Amino acid sequence: MNVKGQGKGTVWPAEWRTTKDLITGIPLKQLTNHMAHSFHLYFTNDGWYDNGRKLLFASDRYNATNLYSMDLQTGEITQLTDHPEGASVHLQQTYINPKGHEAYFEKGNQIIAIHLQTLEERVIYEAPEKFNLGNLSCTSDGEWLCTCIKEDLSDRIQASLGAGYIGFEETARAKPLCKIVKIPVAGGEAKVIHEDKVWIGHVNTSPTQPHLLSFCHEGPWDLVDHRIWCLNMDTQEVWKIRPSQDNVFVGHEYWHADGITIGYHGYTESLSNKDGKFIGSIRYDNTNRQESAFPFQNMHIHSNDSSLIVGDGQQTSAYHGEQFQDTICLWRNNAGVLEGPRILCRHRGSFQAQKLHVHPRFSPDGTKVLFTSDMTGYGNLYLVDVPEFDSLPKQP
Repeated sequence: MNVKGQGKGTVWPAEWRTTKDLITGIPLKQLTNHMAHSFHLYFTNDGWYDNGRKLLFASDRYNATNLYSMDLQTGEITQLTDHPEGASVHLQQTYINPKGHEAYFEKGNQIIAIHLQTLEERVIYEAPEKFNLGNLSCTSDGEWLCTCIKEDLSDRIQASLGAGYIGFEETARAKPLCKIVKIPVAGGEAKVIHEDKVWIGHVNTSPTQPHLLSFCHEGPWDLVDHRIWCLNMDTQEVWKIRPSQDNVFVGHEYWHADGITIGYHGYTESLSNKDGKFIGSIRYDNTNRQESAFPFQNMHIHSNDSSLIVGDGQQTSAYHGEQFQDTICLWRNNAGVLEGPRILCRHRGSFQAQKLHVHPRFSPDGTKVLFTSDMTGYGNLYLVDVPEFDSLPKQP
């Protein structure tokens, strides 16, 4: 086993260790343990593959950011890419083809496909000059990779969106030209399927409907005209998801596993108001809207359906009395009434940079929650089994 060197194909023994959570006492499994940040994929991107036996993640070990695969049965870690120190790669947005044979990531202005067994890499797309790549998402039939290319505004706006949202509002106000592009993964010409003079982000394909894609008008929610949109890639028709009044704002949208329902959370008037906060879901055709009062502050939520929801609270606090906001919590939907929050575990995450956002996500079978935390000083991956809801303590 090669553990002294580094590079594509290098294999490390398991780094995992299990401790008891400080609040609930349930086993908390730390999957990575290296003196560098490691982090799972963005919360809308499923990192499990090989029938749930392996997990894709990224790590900055050896002072270079690369993709790694973890065998969830043995804990062994295999390095998949060999990017040098300082390489311009964006691996948190990596997306696994639903067919499971390859994944896609960004390197500079190129999109690279990597075969998950042979580790062979190939370029499938290069953004045109003066445009930058957005996030990646593959259609459910595995045939198309979708992204949004955004007009490069670096000559006008100093931005570092991954390190504290620097330039976030300025970019939204500048309304850059954006184009949603679908790229044939087998090779061939990419197609622009939607464009607008507004900042477009969060391009997410339906996990079951290959013609459907959601996207957002990016920026502070109370600044954009409307946040969540849907696109029929066959007809290029676009429409608002959950049209609302001027004083109601929704976002952090994601698809449920059924591929026809979109989950989100929102607030009324101001994010600082507890009254008027809610959590909800709606079909892509704006039918079957279900919403519940949700007077809690969370960065992100995730669920496979409407029955059980996980949220990540806020960053850790050193102040006396603020003891439970840095926890992973669960909510249960009981006949339309939201029960909870129940504390699953404490994450103690800082949210200091995008790669250190906690971003809890259920496993595809709903039995585990995966999240990232820098509770030890470095970002690491953690995995927690989901116990019976009623066995968990209520958040005070």
